[in-house]
Amino acid sequence: MDSKSLIIDIATMLFQQKGFKGVGLNEILKACNLSKGSLYHHFPNGKEELLIACLQSLNEAITKDIEEVFKRYPTTQEATNAIIEKLIVKYETEGTIEGYTFSSMVSEMATLSDPIRNACYQLYQNVQQIFSTKLIADGFSKETAHSIALMMNASIEGGLMLCLTQKASEPLRVVAEVLPNLLKGY
Repeated sequence: MDSKSLIIDIATMLFQQKGFKGVGLNEILKACNLSKGSLYHHFPNGKEELLIACLQSLNEAITKDIEEVFKRYPTTQEATNAIIEKLIVKYETEGTIEGYTFSSMVSEMATLSDPIRNACYQLYQNVQQIFSTKLIADGFSKETAHSIALMMNASIEGGLMLCLTQKASEPLRVVAEVLPNLLKGY
């Protein structure tokens, strides 16, 4: 793995665990076993530029994962259940959901930095577009599909946060149980 990818991978993990403000550059460098010069070579504008690269990396990984799952299932309901079950298993086996949520970074930095807010917004938009496209294929109108996709995204992201705060997978289980009922209501 090249040094830039290493920095992004380790910084992403640390940012998810401790938040943007809770992680110093020295901690990232120590975990990577690299010098400051290496970091600034790849990220000349420092920590904020690194966070944006981490968010873009998360965006690619999460989007790819969701797209792959949604391609395997014929309906939005089945695909959504598969995604949520995957998240539940990840939480129950690892005790965390790193790599799938970045809400802590959004809440911490979105009002302070437009580039960070935009990077977060792009991920949410990508996920909603995957949901929306599948909903349209299921026969929903474009407008309804966009509304449901937003609700699905908010429900799953909220469920992830509640799992972490409650130290239990129950919130995602409830989301998995209730979302199909919302789909039937339209």
